[in-house]
Amino acid sequence: MRRYSFLPLVLLSTAAHAQQPPRPEVLLNQVASEVSQQRLYRDISKLVSFGTRHTLSSQTDPKRGIGASVRWAEREMKRLGLRTLQTCDTVTGRRVPTPTRVCNAVAIQRGTERPNDVVIITGHIDSRVTDVMNAAADSPGANDDGSGTAAVLEAARVLSKRKFPATVVYAALSGEEQGLLGGKILADYAKAQGWNVVANLNNDIIGNSCGSDGVCNPGQVRVFSEGPRWQGREDLAARQRSLGGENDSPSRNLSRYLDALAERLPAIGLDVMPIWRNDRFGRGGDHTEFLNAGYPAVRFSVAVENYNHQHQDLRKEGGVEYGDTIDKMDFPYLTKVVKLNIAALAALASAPPPPEPTVQGAVSTDTTLLWKPLSGRPGYAVHWRRTDAATWQSRRDKVAQCITPELAVRAECSAVLKSIRVDDWVFGVSSVGANGFESPVASAVPGGAFKPYVPPPPAPAGQ
Repeated sequence: MRRYSFLPLVLLSTAAHAQQPPRPEVLLNQVASEVSQQRLYRDISKLVSFGTRHTLSSQTDPKRGIGASVRWAEREMKRLGLRTLQTCDTVTGRRVPTPTRVCNAVAIQRGTERPNDVVIITGHIDSRVTDVMNAAADSPGANDDGSGTAAVLEAARVLSKRKFPATVVYAALSGEEQGLLGGKILADYAKAQGWNVVANLNNDIIGNSCGSDGVCNPGQVRVFSEGPRWQGREDLAARQRSLGGENDSPSRNLSRYLDALAERLPAIGLDVMPIWRNDRFGRGGDHTEFLNAGYPAVRFSVAVENYNHQHQDLRKEGGVEYGDTIDKMDFPYLTKVVKLNIAALAALASAPPPPEPTVQGAVSTDTTLLWKPLSGRPGYAVHWRRTDAATWQSRRDKVAQCITPELAVRAECSAVLKSIRVDDWVFGVSSVGANGFESPVASAVPGGAFKPYVPPPPAPAGQ
């Protein structure tokens, strides 16, 4: 006879309720308030002082070039007591004609409870001018992407003073302008380390609020996310056609999470503008390499780009100044974007990882969600929305039962939604820690899990 232990879903036990930690918003507003506009300005000024940070520039000059800037970024993070390293590879390609060593400056803040669950913030440290192969000309790269690199360093300064259940990784990536090289190097490193990457927040051009046409938008930041997940797409396509998932990749749910987080933290003064494509039209960023590896990733970028001040030689033509210089940046706006990033990192690193739900209910008036229980016995919330809705519309807490078998039978959590037809809705599940922090929603669709997709084993012959 099999014996089972039934654990009803509860968000907090009675004992935990008596010593309930502060609401998540209290911590998130606090970490956001510690972002320093002056430090951001100082860091970008230092990055500009290297003259050029082109990937093919000097790696040995102590004051100029990519090598000096990467070493400086690593030293800045090492001063905080973090474990630092350079993840490197020797590459060649269309924009790297001879074998070149490309290195990222990386710092790791190990989690106290779930060190293998990892959230990563990235920005690329390399710069360029009009000719992507010109490694000699001055290339300040103040906004593209000194702004993203400064966000990484500021996140390390603010968050390294605290402890989080999950691991936080801070990375200044090289080689983005030459083909997303640093992103691939770090994604490959994450895979080699066996990290469970819950999210990559990539910041690329986050420091201006007015475009080259005079249009300004200091109140929003764009968050780009892919729709159907790219990794595993061939195997997923047929099942997604039948069961859905075109708008429910983990990265799309990560963007929904960030959108909701910005609404919960109005003191930051920034709204998320979700852009439902992987990146700007016909362009790309380092988060793409994390997506290629199967990791959830999004790109933060300004609401309005100024094309006069990116990928341009320093010059003045017809009364118009060109070039990516620090005086063209909006530092109050950059500070808000960095605040949202740091709050998001703190929230993600404090929450349990998302579960991996599946859904049943064909030819039924009810819908059943199933998932494996996570370690630490967090609570769970069930979410659903109409198939044509942009964001989650309904949720229920404390509706699941988790079965922990004492014999060798698979443990399982389940939730039954009475009189809700599976045909008409998209469903998902989030996990909620005893500290009140909640994960992004994982959709119960093919490819919805926040882990690299693994195709199911083939059915035995004859079945």
